[in-house]
Amino acid sequence: MRPVSDLTAPMTPYDALLRVAFHMERARASTYRVEAFRKAAGIVAQLGLDETRARVERHAIGEISGIGTSTATVINEAVRGKVPARLHTLQTETAPLAEGGADLYEALRGDLHAHSNWSDGGASIDEMVDAAAALGQEWMALTDHSPRLRVANGLSAERLTHQIEVVADINAARDDDFRLLTGIEVDIFDDGALDQTDDMLNRLEIVTASVHSNLKMDRGPMTRRMLTAVSDPRVNVLGHCTGRLVTGGRGQRPQSRFDPHVVFEACALTGTAVEINSRPERVDPPDDLIEIARDLGCLFAIDSDAHAPGQLDFKSLGCERAEQHGIPAERIVTTWPVERVLEWASDR
Repeated sequence: MRPVSDLTAPMTPYDALLRVAFHMERARASTYRVEAFRKAAGIVAQLGLDETRARVERHAIGEISGIGTSTATVINEAVRGKVPARLHTLQTETAPLAEGGADLYEALRGDLHAHSNWSDGGASIDEMVDAAAALGQEWMALTDHSPRLRVANGLSAERLTHQIEVVADINAARDDDFRLLTGIEVDIFDDGALDQTDDMLNRLEIVTASVHSNLKMDRGPMTRRMLTAVSDPRVNVLGHCTGRLVTGGRGQRPQSRFDPHVVFEACALTGTAVEINSRPERVDPPDDLIEIARDLGCLFAIDSDAHAPGQLDFKSLGCERAEQHGIPAERIVTTWPVERVLEWASDR
């Protein structure tokens, strides 16, 4: 992967608005503030560049519903051939998310946990793919939520079937070598069963399985729950294994209790990757659990768990943690080329 390059003048208003949104997402700005720029980008895309210019010249761009003072200013400055002041500030003041892990970050090729607005993400599949490609990723698994997670607009079998078709169309239409993989973040039920039909799970290229409910379950039942899931041959990745939250707008949440030696031994035996979730509010697994998984010989996946394009860059935080705990690149599946990833996933 590589840092996203700065935009220079001239640029289209559409590109300027999306890049502002990208940097705001990376800085964990509120969804409400970011959506204003993404909505404005959609409006100018529909207007077209000529009509947008004409409205700017008539001082009428701000009269359009959905374009406010801040977004109108970005549009005006981009149309006039300038780097919008807001974007210039974001580009010049953006600091690295992590101090370490640079070599691992450069070695990353993909991501096994990313969401779109088909579930609870804030951007379209196309926007997520374009951002991943701009960051130098070679592939990404689209892992929107499963049906039971209604608060996250989880995908029914019918919607997931449609999404698989959309992914095929996106791959066919791209003129680069980027590959979008079909996938899911499937919820793990209390008994370890998976929240999607067998037929759909068998059709997907990547299955990331996570616990989202009943996180206070007793240690024994939670261990059996996770053990059943990671032993399922269709599961490729164990996502954010403790479910904890250490900071952020959703408050704090303690980690769930399970026997990591039992669960991670099963992961090592079956080839299921343990996710190093890179979201700043998760920092999951905790340090001691990463070291247990490392010592037991587990594979790892450094994932963004991105819900917006700018959050794809969170993986630098996961790389820093992996480096701190001595995880070699060859044991991190997100450094592998897509052909090797698909072979590993199908071998499960």
